[in-house]
Amino acid sequence: MKQQRVLLAMSGGVDSTAAAVLLLQEGYHVDGVMLHLHGEADESAERDARAAAAHLGIGFTLLDGQDTFRRSVIEPFIADYCAARTPNPCIRCNERVKFGLLLDYALEQGYDYLATGHYARIEKDEKGIAHLLRGLDRSKDQSYVLCRLTQHQLSHLLLPLGSVDKPYARKLTQEAGLLNADRGDSQDICFIPDGDYISFLEREGVELQSGNFIDEDGNVLGQHRGLPCYTIGQGKGLGIALGRHVYVLEKNAENNTVTLGDNDRLFTHSLTANEVNWLAGDAPQGSFRCSAKTRYSQKEAAATAQMLPDGRLQLTFDEAQRAITAGQAVVLYNGEEVLCGATIE
Repeated sequence: MKQQRVLLAMSGGVDSTAAAVLLLQEGYHVDGVMLHLHGEADESAERDARAAAAHLGIGFTLLDGQDTFRRSVIEPFIADYCAARTPNPCIRCNERVKFGLLLDYALEQGYDYLATGHYARIEKDEKGIAHLLRGLDRSKDQSYVLCRLTQHQLSHLLLPLGSVDKPYARKLTQEAGLLNADRGDSQDICFIPDGDYISFLEREGVELQSGNFIDEDGNVLGQHRGLPCYTIGQGKGLGIALGRHVYVLEKNAENNTVTLGDNDRLFTHSLTANEVNWLAGDAPQGSFRCSAKTRYSQKEAAATAQMLPDGRLQLTFDEAQRAITAGQAVVLYNGEEVLCGATIE
């Protein structure tokens, strides 16, 4: 039987390196690839990835993805902030770059699969339909950020870490004698490593326009520095003293206002979302029960969902959720399986 070829996306970190070890143990022919996405290449990460590949005896390629990344991730990120939304660039990157550009490259080069170090699982049913499931290590589960993948992408994707936990992944790299076994996890947006996205937007030419803080009745409370400086639910760093603790309830790009109010006004039972992506089939007819979450780090909450005639998703939670934010992803689950991902309006 012909040995199947896998192109593995490598970052120089523990997860992708552990994925390489597992794939080799399973008998695949493995080569590594690293995407250069923005700015100066991360020489430290590239050095670690090259060293890991050399140690494991697999090939390694550095692939330039900067043009696609700017067009598909950075420019929409900037546009969303200017339109008073709060985007999730990692989800867009996974859809358009890691599992778009990179998968296309892998198939063009004759590989059978693309693999990554994400903590999620893929299972195919008797009809050959690929289903995305949560990673068994719930503390590391990354199914949320894969919610926009297609059947084409899922059918050519291997996720070796979906059935293991992080300590085991680290143990694999240690036992393989790899120097990056103790490397920490990356936490920030990759193109804003210092976390200062306001400075990033200004470097990209965005001019912050000051405007009014208002209350829910439209009364002016003070001046804000610019819509991108605030997120829904924010209660610190507002630069305004009202004699009580207030939070950002809403941002309005049309009149350049930021609405402030009490914490209990942040809770709502329902949302609508667009750009709905069903991973393993068509949308259910009528209303249906599911669990859902509107942020990567939160737990799923019970809800009832229904597709609207215009193609948008209507979701009603059993219990009110805090700070549902336009531009973020809402992901629906049926037990372990990801049903769909959509963008909150």
